[in-house]
Amino acid sequence: MHEVVDGTRAIALVGPAGAGKTSLAEALLFASGTIDRLGSTGNGTSIGDAAAEARARGGSTELNLLRFDYLGESFALIDCPGSVGFAADGARAVAVADLAIVVVDPDPARAPLAAPALRMLDELGIPHLIFANRIDQARGSIRDLLSVLQPMSVSPLIARQIPIRARNGGDERVTGFIDVALERAFHYLPGGKGSEPIGIPQELAEREGQARAQLLEQLADHDDALLEQLLTDQVPEESTVFNDLARETGESLGVPVLFGSAGNCWGVRRLLKALRHETPAPAATARRLGVTDAALFAFKVSNATALGRIALSRVLGVPVSEGAEVQDAAGRRQRLGALFSLQGEKTSKLARARNGEVVALAKLDGVRAGQWLGTGKLPPEVEVSFPALNCAIAIEPADRKDDVKLSGALSRLLEEDPALRLEQDEASHELRLRGVNDEQLQTLLAKLKRRYGVAVQQRAPTIGYRESIRRSVTQRGRHKKQSGGHGQFGDVVIALAPLPRGEGFRFTEKIHGGAIPRQYIPAVEQGVRDALAKGPLGFAVVDVAVTLTDGSYHSVDSSELAFRTAGRIAMQEALSGAAPYLLEPVQRIRVATPSNATSRVSSAVASRRGQMLGVGPHDGWSGWDRVEALIPEAELAGLEAELRSLSQGLAAYDSEFDHLAELNGTLAERVIKAREPEHA
Repeated sequence: MHEVVDGTRAIALVGPAGAGKTSLAEALLFASGTIDRLGSTGNGTSIGDAAAEARARGGSTELNLLRFDYLGESFALIDCPGSVGFAADGARAVAVADLAIVVVDPDPARAPLAAPALRMLDELGIPHLIFANRIDQARGSIRDLLSVLQPMSVSPLIARQIPIRARNGGDERVTGFIDVALERAFHYLPGGKGSEPIGIPQELAEREGQARAQLLEQLADHDDALLEQLLTDQVPEESTVFNDLARETGESLGVPVLFGSAGNCWGVRRLLKALRHETPAPAATARRLGVTDAALFAFKVSNATALGRIALSRVLGVPVSEGAEVQDAAGRRQRLGALFSLQGEKTSKLARARNGEVVALAKLDGVRAGQWLGTGKLPPEVEVSFPALNCAIAIEPADRKDDVKLSGALSRLLEEDPALRLEQDEASHELRLRGVNDEQLQTLLAKLKRRYGVAVQQRAPTIGYRESIRRSVTQRGRHKKQSGGHGQFGDVVIALAPLPRGEGFRFTEKIHGGAIPRQYIPAVEQGVRDALAKGPLGFAVVDVAVTLTDGSYHSVDSSELAFRTAGRIAMQEALSGAAPYLLEPVQRIRVATPSNATSRVSSAVASRRGQMLGVGPHDGWSGWDRVEALIPEAELAGLEAELRSLSQGLAAYDSEFDHLAELNGTLAERVIKAREPEHA
């Protein structure tokens, strides 16, 4: 007998892009009776993916929040984007869900696309099950699918269903399923009607018996009483089987696998029953997250609603009401404003949010994504990982009058997405937007224009080339100007010498006998630094040492400005005669890739002037390798997309600056030539 759960249970839909997560969310709403028409993401009639950018690309660009009731119990759906550029949007929400459904393609060849989602759930300790969608289009075997998926999962996969196939012309299609736990068969019905019970086909009886035995053996691994029943050939009661399934799912001891077709609503009602019976209660999630008192976790901030700025949050512990006083980790107290529930883009006001509810908090300007709010002791911080930000564009407003408007709009958009960063490059004075990939950045620019009316010009960021010198030079620099009244006079002699790579800049002085008064020496150093900003090749100069050795001054006409100018003149002339050469920044990259794509990934890195440092197994990732290499920064453009294209969209890398390396030949000539107009 199923015990009704107190509170709202949160279900996260995760998995690769294109697997049909939003379609499954729509089917769950329809099958539960929440909506009376099955919408479609393809024709733009779904409740989720209602944003203009999602409609334009035909896939989720941000998480969708939905809700439904089924057989007297409440559920919140968190539909997370699968595309790597938008996946970070749902990361914090998934971390506080009670259960996750990993939606996968039934084709075994595409099964590896689920690896990142399965790995994330195992790392976070979130109970989950797998739903193989579009089973009506399946060409491969479900057993083959499970054998490919199993190495990606820490916990054993539990096959809950066997497909029933029928031949239609030259094709063999799935037309129903056998529920191994219930030992009953069902035939799919057209028009979103679900399925009807039928007898177990005779040709599948033996296979059903084998699958049933395997299911019971898996459950008996964690149930001694069931194991004893099996050893003595007793038939376990149905309640024993389902209670064990619920316990193993809730404690992440096993991962049930079901299948169906969201577009036809096949298998969705069976999934609803599994969710009702096997999804842990909010209290279990509260224990996992260390919640001891009433608390709300703000997993996302949104500025896109008619309500203005809202904090999307999950209530855990006890119900909360509008006006309740809460505090954050810094001890700041404030009262909760209005509470709202969300159904896609639609909002409904709540006077009280029950335990487990996913709500929007309005008028809480101080709340940031990732924060806990509560009435007592707050839980520990929720730690989630975000993808590396390997893509960047330099931007500026198309209309200079929009400078201030752009700043405010970007601030709001960056607040919504944790995988975005705004940078101001000091050397190039560029405003750079950095994200996961180009698709994410272009979507952001589309939002910028649609929401805030700000158009921008974009270009590739300037590569941080530098220059240095090969030989030592001694150079005099004199600045003398007479224009009536006090003139200007500064005279310096400097010794310029190269430093080892990475030493930067060093300034010393060896002035004797008061050749230059002490108060003017800092001005000489500043003049030298001025000249370092742009060397004879057009780039900032690094790894040089300058020694001020001699000079002269005028008792009336000398000044700090005159000596600063003399120092700059001496340095500019010294650099030109010191055999300058070009340096390019080199990054150290670490690529995580499926082992079957390692050779292709290594070749792609090498073709970009990469220097391989090593290839080996990726610790803790079965069937994955880790490739480490040095590669020039100029060669990173497009690398993310290329690596993904070589690995079914799975390979990813992170990078960090390693060193500056000399660049010679035609490549150096090309870089210097491209710089000439600006340098002039």
